[in-house]
Amino acid sequence: MTHPIDLDAAWAAFDARDRSADGRFVVAVRTTRIYCKPSCPARRPKRENVEMLGDGPAARAAGYRACLRCRPDDGARDAEAVARAVELLGEATEPTPLAVLAERVGYAPHHFQRLFTRALGVSPAAYARGLRAERATAALNREGSVTEAIYEAGYSGPSGFYAQAAPRLGMTPARARAGGAGTSIGWVVVGTSLGPLLVAATERGLCRVAFEETPDALARRYPQAAIAPGGAELAGLAARVIELVERPTAGGADELPIDVRGTAFQEAVWAALKAIPPGETRSYAELAAAAGNRRAVRAAGSACGANPLAVVVPCHRVLRTGGGAGGYAWGVERKQALIERERG
Repeated sequence: MTHPIDLDAAWAAFDARDRSADGRFVVAVRTTRIYCKPSCPARRPKRENVEMLGDGPAARAAGYRACLRCRPDDGARDAEAVARAVELLGEATEPTPLAVLAERVGYAPHHFQRLFTRALGVSPAAYARGLRAERATAALNREGSVTEAIYEAGYSGPSGFYAQAAPRLGMTPARARAGGAGTSIGWVVVGTSLGPLLVAATERGLCRVAFEETPDALARRYPQAAIAPGGAELAGLAARVIELVERPTAGGADELPIDVRGTAFQEAVWAALKAIPPGETRSYAELAAAAGNRRAVRAAGSACGANPLAVVVPCHRVLRTGGGAGGYAWGVERKQALIERERG
């Protein structure tokens, strides 16, 4: 399915020579009959002389020819190589060296490393580690022992798992398998001008921030964890969270410790959300592209819906193409209020 192009956002990316927009659309110049990448280094034409088209084939069908300076059609080959590499990494049962991966998709190793990282926001090795961690999470919920789960996920042994995957899980594998058994979670419900806010944290950091939610919800999410009212340290964290609600332009979300886990793509989306400056918004299509998969618009929306940390991970900054509010787990009115405060 082809998604409509946000013309204002596309022009802004083109005017800024934004490399992250390459592959999302091409810029066709009516006066020269040439189409370019958004990042093309050539002099910018007047806005009224350009049109934004979905890709090279669409531009050629409209009578344009490819720019010889930026070679926009190379982006399609790059995208295919990254997509193929993702498939290969998903099929691999053991770590794939960069040189082997690059050779199989037809690129030099160092060039492909930069290409893959620019497209997905992580290196091939980091992406593969994320896949193994996801497999480990699934296996921990299925296997008869932690050791069996570790080997099924593709790790050479327990030491590799504990070094790479355990930090992503936010708890030891035994505790993950047991539904959080052995993990302590403190909570507090604080008042804000947008309603009561549940703030909960483990010893590592915030694990749940939600409007109109009670501590009973924590028990359902973490049925085996030890859940109790928090102390002074959590009160300090909660005060900083309240600031994000009442004075969002002050920032500070990046300084808060967090302890959440998700799939590799969910975590990429959450990281992309935290990179949106206060007062600015993005479309779901732009968010998907920033997370490394411009076609995964629905998945980006689902990742926003699965966000466990209201205001700390600012999913309220994402709107539908055209400016519609879209959904929000804690109510569209709160979403609009947060955006207005940040813009104000």
